[in-house]
Order: sequence, then C-alpha cells, then structure tokens
Amino acid sequence: MAKSYPLIMGRLKQMVEGCVLVIESHALQRSVLVNGLLNLQVASVVSAGNAMQAVDHIRSQAVIDIIFFDLADGSINNLEFLRVASELGNVRALVIHGELPLALRRSVEKLTTLSSIRLLGVLEKPLQLRALQKILSDFTPLYCSALRGTLTAIELIPRQQVLLGLMAGEFQAWYQPKFNLHDGRLFGAEVLVRWNHPQRGLLLPRDLLAAVVAYDLLDEMFKRLLDQGLELMSRLREQGFDTGLAFNLTASQLVSSDLVEHVIQRLHQYELPGAALMFEITENGLLDLPASAVENLLHLHQAGCGLSVDDFGIGFSSLTQLAHLPFNQLKLDGVFVRDVDDLGNRAVISSSVALARALKMDLVVENIENAYTLNALVDLGCSFGQGFHLAVPMSADDFAVWLQCRASVA
Repeated sequence: MAKSYPLIMGRLKQMVEGCVLVIESHALQRSVLVNGLLNLQVASVVSAGNAMQAVDHIRSQAVIDIIFFDLADGSINNLEFLRVASELGNVRALVIHGELPLALRRSVEKLTTLSSIRLLGVLEKPLQLRALQKILSDFTPLYCSALRGTLTAIELIPRQQVLLGLMAGEFQAWYQPKFNLHDGRLFGAEVLVRWNHPQRGLLLPRDLLAAVVAYDLLDEMFKRLLDQGLELMSRLREQGFDTGLAFNLTASQLVSSDLVEHVIQRLHQYELPGAALMFEITENGLLDLPASAVENLLHLHQAGCGLSVDDFGIGFSSLTQLAHLPFNQLKLDGVFVRDVDDLGNRAVISSSVALARALKMDLVVENIENAYTLNALVDLGCSFGQGFHLAVPMSADDFAVWLQCRASVA
C-alpha cells in the first residue's frame, strides 16, 4: 500500500508507537476500520464493541492517541466513555466514524473539541482508506506505551489477490435458508459470500469483507454473486423449486443507478421476475439517503424486488423513513436473540413484531442457534427466521441437493 500513498507515508510512520481505540458495535465495520488502521502502519490498535469495553480500555491505558467512535450508534452509550475519557485526561483526540444526519454532521464539523477532547473530524462509512489516511496525517501523536497483549495483528489481503480471486471465480455464493417458524416452510434464502482461496482455503465474510470494502470492490463482488444466484434460481425452477434469494447491499451502492440497472438487466436476461429477489440494506445506511439512492430504491421496488431493513434494532433509522420508503421486510439483528430471557431483549423483539405488523412488513429474526431460542421467538410472535439451528449456509450444489431431499420427504 505504501506505493499508493508516497507523499505522506513518511508522516504516517510516526504512528508506529501510537495507541488507537476503535469503538464500533457492528463487527464488520469494526473489522474494516481496525484493518484500515493497521494497513496504514498504526501498529497498536484495540477495539471495543460497547461502552463498557471502551471504558475498560481507557482506564487500563496510560495514554490513547485517538478514539474512533460512531456518534449515531444508538446501541453504544457514547456519553459514558466520553465522560471517563474527559475525567482521566488520557485521550488526546477523537474521530467520529459513521453516517450522521446532514444537519448534525454540519454542526459536528464545526466543532474543534468534544468533551474537552480534540476532535479531528468525521470519517464516513463505508471506510475509504484515503480519507482515513488524511485523518491520520493531520494528527501529530505524542507516543504512548505499547499495549500489552491486546494488539490486533490482522492485515488486509492485498488488493491484487482480491482482484485475481474475483476474476478467477473464486468468490462463491453460499445460501442460508430462511423459514416460516410456525410450519417450517422455506421462506427463501440469504446469499452469503465465501472465497475459495487457493492458499488460505475457504474464507468467510469476516476474513474477506474488510479488504473488499477497503478496496471499493463491493460492486464487483455483488455482480458475481448475483449472476451465480440467478443461474441457480433458473436451474432450480426447471426442477420445480421456486425459491427467492436475498442479497446484501449497502446504501452507498444505491447512490448510482448503474448497479440497479445491472440487476434489472440480469433479471431480464435470466427471464426471472423482480419478485424473485430481496435486497437487504443495513439500517444505519438509511440515514439521510441521497435523493438518487431513494430513487434507486423506488426503481427496485417498481421492478418487483423486495426490500429489507437489515440489522434492524441497532441502527438509527426513523419511523418516518420506515413508513415512507418502500421496504416490506425488517430483519432483526441477532444480538437480541442471544439471550431471549433478558427482559430488554424480549421487549425489543416484541416491539419489533408489533412494528412490523403495523407497517405490514415481514419480520425475519437472525441467528436462531437452538431449539429453546426458536420456541421463545415463536411464543413472542415471530413468524420468520434463520440460523444454524434451522439450516447452515450451503454451496449451490449442496443447496440444490438439500431442496431435493426436503421435497422427497414432504
């Protein structure tokens, strides 16, 4: 990567001894930012998924140079860790990393401090390495002591490897079935990515997506998965299986109409209806959608495609957005089903069920890992879900065989 940024890499080398804390509840976003920092030669990086973990890091370190955090993440108590950081005085600078409402962003960009701590700026999602590089180049660190046993030492897969993998067809669509929880009927399948890497073996999303996002290759990966999914659907329809597929999209991919036109063109090419596809957009990505992204959502809706709010419950969308944008599905984040006996989680699940019904949407629950959770969700009124207890992700061939086996015992 140094050859790509020759002008300021010398300054970035000053960060080798620096301490950086990343606070992010979303595992993928956290991984992307941590790996981006490491790729820019920040050697000491720790991360936290909630305010409690962040406070522990702040209290345990003599000095932290920069904290990256998402001001709009409603699942993190930002006031708590900012209060501790201000009281201890051991945090030198802050960077807000996230998608803020336009008015709030403009206000924040005018600030030079937050909780009496220097504010370096706002870094948008999805992460762009050049913007991260600019933030780091504007900061002159006063070195802190090395972290003890908490370094994150994962490096991004080189860009050329990712490009070669995409061109060679090594990125493969896998399929995780979704079910009607009441009668066990198939409710479609979510398309997930796997990379059949020639040296590293089968890589999961957590191993590859950070690099794909950092190198701005999401569209290229999506197109390959879409073609594989449409080809499989065509083959399955010839065998009598009418199964819809759900694909993940980010809000940034909807800004341009190119990808939407590609989807519609491919549907025509495979002679499949738009209703065969569902597109899941992360809830955080719905903040202040540009007019072009809203138009493209409408275009997909008009083409008959389904639209789902992914990771629902941990983002920052408003009821106005949910009521007026053309979504027909909410996908409740799996964090709320890890402990279905927790009163707070049960309240979120029940409220989501009621909201989905009021908005005439389907609610799909992720991460159903055991029978106890399944039964509890049904008791709480949930109708649709997915998870390892119900079915694991499968390759295309395995998914086709799985469908045939289900049909033979039906």
